[in-house]
Amino acid sequence: MTEDTSKTPRRAVLASGLGLVAAGCALTATAHAQNLAQEKLAQDLVQYQASPKDGNQCGKCAQFQPPNGCAIVTSPVAPAGWCVAFTPKEG
Repeated sequence: MTEDTSKTPRRAVLASGLGLVAAGCALTATAHAQNLAQEKLAQDLVQYQASPKDGNQCGKCAQFQPPNGCAIVTSPVAPAGWCVAFTPKEG
């Protein structure tokens, strides 16, 4: 009995299909991780207040994005505001 080599072996087809499924799962996981990274914390979770605390204020924070934004807390935030995520700017 001779084997027909013009047909793709079943194992190769299955391996290709599994590879495509794995690649799709990886892309989905990456997209989900990016969505989570883009979500910001609610102001109440970080104890945001519109006034400074102990000389610390949003305008002096590394996360502050002028004129009234924050990289990690939902906007708007006041430049004179403060929250527990305060991180002083370097320099």
